[in-house]
Amino acid sequence: MKNRSLKIVADQNMPLVEALFGRWGEVRLLPGRSISAEEVADADVLLVRSVTSVSSSLLENSRVKFVGSATIGIDHVDTGFLNNSGIRFAFAPGCNAKAVVQYDLSVMSRLMPNWQNQTVGIIGCGNVGGLLYSTLEALGVSCRVYDPFLPKNGRIPLDDFNEVLQSDIVCLHTPLTFSGLHPTYHLINRAALEILRPDALLINAGRGEVVDTETLLEKLRSGMPLSVALDVWESEPNVCSDLLKHVAIATPHIAGYTLEGKTKGTTMVFDAFLAWLEVKEDYVDHESSAPIKINSLPITSAIEAILASYDVLDDDQIMRQRLTGLPKGSVEQRDMFDAMRREYPERRGFESTIVHSSDHLGKTKLKRDLAALGFLASGHAEKAL
Repeated sequence: MKNRSLKIVADQNMPLVEALFGRWGEVRLLPGRSISAEEVADADVLLVRSVTSVSSSLLENSRVKFVGSATIGIDHVDTGFLNNSGIRFAFAPGCNAKAVVQYDLSVMSRLMPNWQNQTVGIIGCGNVGGLLYSTLEALGVSCRVYDPFLPKNGRIPLDDFNEVLQSDIVCLHTPLTFSGLHPTYHLINRAALEILRPDALLINAGRGEVVDTETLLEKLRSGMPLSVALDVWESEPNVCSDLLKHVAIATPHIAGYTLEGKTKGTTMVFDAFLAWLEVKEDYVDHESSAPIKINSLPITSAIEAILASYDVLDDDQIMRQRLTGLPKGSVEQRDMFDAMRREYPERRGFESTIVHSSDHLGKTKLKRDLAALGFLASGHAEKAL
């Protein structure tokens, strides 16, 4: 496999593909939903994100021997088929966890500004949910966690599913599964929605099908004062137009779309690609970018810093402007949903954002909160600028 004549088909939304993989062959960039069996028939390598379904119908007549998915979830990949076919598979668990936590905190700051004094329920405590838990714990926020796959006597204390549903804020971070002891398809169904506090905040930045859309819409139409933020949608890129009208915040599956998160997804897959080739390369830093400064000064609270770094309402406004009036399932709606993701403006994570604090603040709660959130402190970080 140690050659540079590979044919590589990749989702055009993956950054740095040509810079990294181009040294090993011909790279062809395509829209993720347009990658077909014909496009990959003569490819050796396939690089995807979550919108491409990787199954036998896509690959059985191809010569693909390596599939990389720059995502934390793999419900779009038939791993059994890949394994049985001798196709190496790699993905990027945790690559955009910081970005999704940034999204959650921005939603909380807009819809429940007193969230630091509320109880946050986390359903699914893997890479994203685990980081959300540790961040909130460092901020002194009360948390409840449900994850049947974690050990009961582990580092994270676990709670009953129904107890977590009764939290002031409920965050969904589960993969999408249809079988096994704990399937997540329609986990938030009629029974679960009956348990939720009527004035709670429900955030889904995991998978759209985890929530029963029809039942949720029925509850919201009936006047239930539940605040709902959806970044993922059942049957996306088809979006339920009525549900769009009733949720408090709507975004087009971009919770994990920081520059740092997307770049890390590509570089993690590239590392696995080199291992597959049994090649060792001198490391070239393609993922570091200069930090940025928050210019809205002075920052006096964690919420101000969060919203100055990323305000989810900007994405909500764009989605409503572009999708309102487009029929569900129409070509126009699907194309617009994908265009919003493809053309998403550069967004930076907390880990690359400098927040200035006056010297007199010293070791105040604000400084501790900013550190817990992962912001860069002013001073030595500015030397990178």
